[in-house]
Amino acid sequence: MHDRQSQIMRANHFFLLAFCVGAIGLAVYGSVSGDAFYLRLATEALIFAGLALSVDLLLGCTGALSLGQALYFGIGAYASALIMLETSSFWLAMVGAGGASIVAAFLGGLIANRVRGVYFTLITLGLAQVVGKIIYNTRELGASDGIIGIPIVNVGFGQWSVSAASPIGFFFIVLAIIAILYGFLAYLLETPFGRVLIAIKTNERRVPFLGYSAWRARMIAYVLAGLVAGLSGALYPMLRGFVSPELLSFSASGNAVVSVLIGGVGTLVGALYGSVILVVIKSVLGSWTEHHLIVVGALFMASILFLPRGLIGLAHSRLPAQMPESQETASRSISLSQEAS
Repeated sequence: MHDRQSQIMRANHFFLLAFCVGAIGLAVYGSVSGDAFYLRLATEALIFAGLALSVDLLLGCTGALSLGQALYFGIGAYASALIMLETSSFWLAMVGAGGASIVAAFLGGLIANRVRGVYFTLITLGLAQVVGKIIYNTRELGASDGIIGIPIVNVGFGQWSVSAASPIGFFFIVLAIIAILYGFLAYLLETPFGRVLIAIKTNERRVPFLGYSAWRARMIAYVLAGLVAGLSGALYPMLRGFVSPELLSFSASGNAVVSVLIGGVGTLVGALYGSVILVVIKSVLGSWTEHHLIVVGALFMASILFLPRGLIGLAHSRLPAQMPESQETASRSISLSQEAS
C-alpha cells in the first residue's frame, strides 16, 4: 500500500511523461519546419526549468523559500564556461560545474541555514547579490560584459557525439538531463530521507524527537538544490555561447520562484511546466511590448489567489482519494521506517 505522498509522486511521473512526449513532439515539428529559434527557446526553457526544480526542492519539500538560488545556477554557468574555454569538454564542464556548485552551496548553506523563515529568504538573497556584485566587478571574469566566445562543444557518447550547435540534438540532451534530475529528486523524496524533508516542512520541531537531525537534513537538501541549479546552469553557455552576471540576479531567482508557484509547489514536475509557461509568455509578449512583466506579475498574483496549489495541484485534486490524507503522513512514515530499523 502506498501513502498519499507516493500516490502524488506517481501521478507526477505521468505528468512528466506527458511533458516529455509533448516536448519531443514539438521538437520534431520544429526540426522538420526548420524553425531553430523556437527550438533554442524551448531548450532555454528547459535549462531554467532545472533552476526551478532546485527552488521547488527547497520550497516544496522543506518549506524554505530561497530568493538567491540563481547564485548556484550562475556559478555552474561560469564554471562550465571557464572549463570549455580550456578544454571544450562537455563532461568535464558538467563535472566542474557540479563540483563548484556543491562547494558553493555547502558554504552558502552554512550561512543560510543558521536562520529560518523570512531571514533565510533574505540571507539567500543577500548571498546572491554579494557574489553577483563580485563577479560584476571582476575583470578576469569579463566584469559586466561577462564571458563571450565560448566554443561549441560536442557531447560524446562513446563513438557517437552530438554538437551543441545542433538545435534538436542539444534540445534532446538538455531534456534528458532535466528528466534525470527530476527522476533523482523524485526518487529522493520516496526514501526515508525524503520523508524527513517533508516532515521538516510540516513541523520541524518534531523531527529531532524522531531521531533525525533537522539541520543536517536541511543542509543536504540545500547542497542538493545547489547541485541541481549548478548542473542546469552549466548547460546555459553551451546553448548561448556566453555568460553574464545577470544569471545570478534576483530576476533569475524570482522567475524560478514564479515558475514553481504557477506549476505547483512541491510537485517537482510543476516546476517544469511553470518554467515553460513563463518563458513562452515572456518571449511572446516580450516581442509585442516591453511591458510584458506586467502580465507576468498579474499571472503571479492570479496563481496565488486562484490556484494556490498550481496547475499540477489542480490536477491532483481530481485524483481519487484512495486513502485518507493526513498532514502527518510524513511523520508516520518516518516513525515506521525508524521502527523497522
